[in-house]
Amino acid sequence: MSFDLSEFLTEGLISSVNNGLIPSDLATVYAGNYLVKSLITQAQVTQVSNAITAYKATQAAADQAQQQEVNRTPAPEDILK
Repeated sequence: MSFDLSEFLTEGLISSVNNGLIPSDLATVYAGNYLVKSLITQAQVTQVSNAITAYKATQAAADQAQQQEVNRTPAPEDILK
């Protein structure tokens, strides 16, 4: 069984962002540093970038859905009326 460092770094960045372990901006910096050091390829940087974009879109949709739910929930004083 061989170990692929570039795949490990790429998947590590993506899962770290998706699990909220590191901010997406920091993952972008790490990906750039790994690219400069030839630890990952440009295609893998793009993969990380696409994953970050998808994560941000998912978070924005979740935030919007949560805000809509808050707006739909009646205030406690309205329930008693």
